[in-house]
Amino acid sequence: MLVLGVDIGGTSTRALVTTVAGERVAFGSAGAGNPVTVPTAEATASLRAALDAALSGVDPAEIRAVVAGAAGASHADPIGRTIRDAGIGCPVRVVGDAVTAYAAGTDEPTGTVLIAGTGAVAARVGDGNLVRTADGLGWLLGDLGSAFWIGREAAVATADRYYDGASATPLTRAVGAALGVDDATGVSTVDGDAVVAAVYRREPRALAALAPLVTAAAGDPGAERILDGAAAHLHATVSRVLGDGPLVLAGGVLRHCAPVREGLLRRLDPRVRVSTAEAGEVGAARLARRLVAQLPRTDGRAEAQHRRRE
Repeated sequence: MLVLGVDIGGTSTRALVTTVAGERVAFGSAGAGNPVTVPTAEATASLRAALDAALSGVDPAEIRAVVAGAAGASHADPIGRTIRDAGIGCPVRVVGDAVTAYAAGTDEPTGTVLIAGTGAVAARVGDGNLVRTADGLGWLLGDLGSAFWIGREAAVATADRYYDGASATPLTRAVGAALGVDDATGVSTVDGDAVVAAVYRREPRALAALAPLVTAAAGDPGAERILDGAAAHLHATVSRVLGDGPLVLAGGVLRHCAPVREGLLRRLDPRVRVSTAEAGEVGAARLARRLVAQLPRTDGRAEAQHRRRE
């Protein structure tokens, strides 16, 4: 028997087939599939492409349960339809991506997850269900401490530096170069207006791409202030929902930006048990295996009859 776990994200869509014992069988990936941030047709096409890749060498009839994690509970029905259109007739459960991220970091059914990637959200999970959340409001209203927030703060610091007529720092030089407004010498001949114009020519969430530049400039006082601020924001966010059980850390900022992760850990009570999440589809497959365990068992004759009807 097999299960399928799907992670539907704003950057990519990934599908993982495993046995009920947890052995990896097949994997498929495609482009952005988050129906909250990309057009419905694009999201559906990405999900179907990831499913087709994962199921190319697998009999869909062998899949006994599917769990898909995605932002936006209102999109559960179209996600479920797309999965069934791939030839899957078993139970399909669509949950919030925070639930699958939590399951990707622990086997315990109840605890907390903090995700800091392009966006940022903390969630309390109880028995595999979303109990409550903090932040996760998107770039316009929240996502404090996320890659977007870090990138925006870097752009603000760079614009302020130019407006003040001060010499470039390692951070502002890197950001200016990324925005195409700094010269090769590192002594800018442009003003803050050029930085602002360069930012507004981009899609807002593209500011998240500046976050690695801040991490790389660690040691620059401006970069350190931004990274420490991100850690402080994430700590404040997770503190709103933190309770008993483990705390799972997920997302690129907490996996790859050591200053933010370390700043968060310094602020946490040392008694908090912290773990790091694997990929979201791993958590989704883990939840699918639990779902199989909850399904009524059939004997061999019933199973054979079911297959003949299919």
